[in-house]
Amino acid sequence: MNIKQAKDSIKQTVAMYLKKNKLGDYCIPVVRQRPVFLLGAPGVGKTAIMEQIAQELGIALVSYSMTHHTRQSAIGLPFIKEREYEGETFDVTEYTMSEIIASVYETMSESGIKEGILFLDEINCVSETLYPSMLQFLQYKVFGRHKVPEGWVIVTAGNPPEFNRSVREFDVAVLDRLKVMEVEPDYSVFREYASVSRLHPAITDFLDMKRDYFYKIENSAKGRSYVTARGWEDLSEMICLIEDEGGLADDELIGQYLKNEKVVREFGAYYELYNKYKREYQVAEILKGDITDEVVKRASDAAFDERLSLLSMLMDKVITDMRENIRTADVYSGVAPVLKTCEGLGAKEIRDRLDKAQAASRSRIKGLGRANSLSHEEEAKLKGTLILLDDLGKKSMSEGESYELIKAEFNRLVGELRNESKLISDELHNLFVFCEKAFEGDNEMLILVTELTVNPHSSKFIARFGSLDYDKHQDELMVSDRTSDLQKEAQEILGMM
Repeated sequence: MNIKQAKDSIKQTVAMYLKKNKLGDYCIPVVRQRPVFLLGAPGVGKTAIMEQIAQELGIALVSYSMTHHTRQSAIGLPFIKEREYEGETFDVTEYTMSEIIASVYETMSESGIKEGILFLDEINCVSETLYPSMLQFLQYKVFGRHKVPEGWVIVTAGNPPEFNRSVREFDVAVLDRLKVMEVEPDYSVFREYASVSRLHPAITDFLDMKRDYFYKIENSAKGRSYVTARGWEDLSEMICLIEDEGGLADDELIGQYLKNEKVVREFGAYYELYNKYKREYQVAEILKGDITDEVVKRASDAAFDERLSLLSMLMDKVITDMRENIRTADVYSGVAPVLKTCEGLGAKEIRDRLDKAQAASRSRIKGLGRANSLSHEEEAKLKGTLILLDDLGKKSMSEGESYELIKAEFNRLVGELRNESKLISDELHNLFVFCEKAFEGDNEMLILVTELTVNPHSSKFIARFGSLDYDKHQDELMVSDRTSDLQKEAQEILGMM
C-alpha cells in the first residue's frame, strides 16, 4: 500500500480501538488491540502520518526512536527493595518507571488529553539487550512492571532489512500479534500532499517531469546514494527561507538534502531555469493584469516544460495569497464573538475579557503542542488570534471610549481584509485571462482548473468569494463531476515529459 492508504488504515484502526460501548468500556479489549507495525523504506512519511492522525482524531502522540534506547531507559533503572515473606526479609530487584511509559503519563497530565498513540519508530533495530523486552512489550504492552495506560494505541514502524543492517526480523510468533502494513513510495500521493503543503513549485514541477527522481535508493561504486520524500520536503523549506532573504539555492545546498549526484545536477539546472523564467515573465505584472502581447506570444510558443513552469509560478502566487487571506479571515471570525461580549463594558472589564481569551488560546497551544497534536494551520490561527487580541487590547485603555475604539479598529482590519480579498479575486481573474490568451484550449487550463478544485485553500476561497472564470471553465471541463479523472489525466499529461 502507499502511505495515504496506510494512514487511512491506521486512522481507522485507532478509532476502532478507542471506540467504547454503552458501559464506557473499550469495545475491543486492550489485550486484543494488536499493535500496528508499519514497514517501509526510510523517508517515505511514516512519522508524518502519525502526526496527522493524532491531529485529525484530536488525540495525543508520544514518539520515540528505539535505536536511541538502552534496556535501562526502556524498562527502567533497577533498584533493590526489601520484601518480607513468612517472617523472613529478602532483597528483591524492582525497576523505576520506564522513560517511555513515564512520558505517556506526563503527556496526559500536561495536555489534559487522556487518549493517544504511542509511536515507536525503528522498532526492529533495537539493541541486542533490549530485544527480548521489546518482544514482551509487543505481545503484552508492558515495559518492566508498567503497562501502557488504557486509551493508548501502540503503533510501531521499521525499515526493511535491505535499508538497514541493524534490522532484526521478527519471528512468526511476534508477527502474528501485530497488524503488519507494508508501505511503498508513491509519487501521486506525495504530489497531492505537496499541493496542500505548498512545497516549492520548482520541486513539484521538476518531479512532475522526473517522477523516477521522487524516491531513489541505489548502490554505486561511491557507496549508497539516496533521494527521499523527506529530503525533498526539507529542501523545499530551506529554499523558501533562502529566497525570502533574497538568495537562491545552489548545488552544494541541494546536495545536502539529495544524496544523488545526477539528481542534484539535474534539479540544480532546472532550478536555475525556473528562476530565469520567473525573472523574464514578470509573474507579478501578469497577475496585476499587465499582460503584454510579447509575454503572451512567448508563453504560447514555449515548450511544454516552460509553460508548465510559468503556470506553476502563477498558481503558487495566487494560492499562497488565498491561503493567507483565509487564515486571517478565520482569525477574525474567532475574535469577533469575543469582542461582541465586550459591548457596553468599561476599559478594565474589556481588558479582562481579552486577557481571558488570550489565556484560552495560550492554553490550547500549550496543551495541543504538548500532545503533539497541533497542526500547522491550527497553530497559525491560534497565534494570529493572540496577536490580534493583544493589539486590540491596547486600544481599550481609554475609559468610556474603549469599546468604540476597539470596534473601530476591528472594523478597519476587516475592511482591509475585504480589499485584499478583492485584489486576490482580481489576481485569479487575470490568471484565467492570461491562460485563455496564451494557452487557449490547451492542457494548461485543465491543470489550472484541476489544481484550483483539489487544493483546499483555493477551493475554500472560491467557495467563499466566487469566481465567474472558474465556474465557466469548470462547467466546460465538468471538473466537479469527474475530479478524479481529471487528476489522472493531468498526471498523464505531466508524465509525457
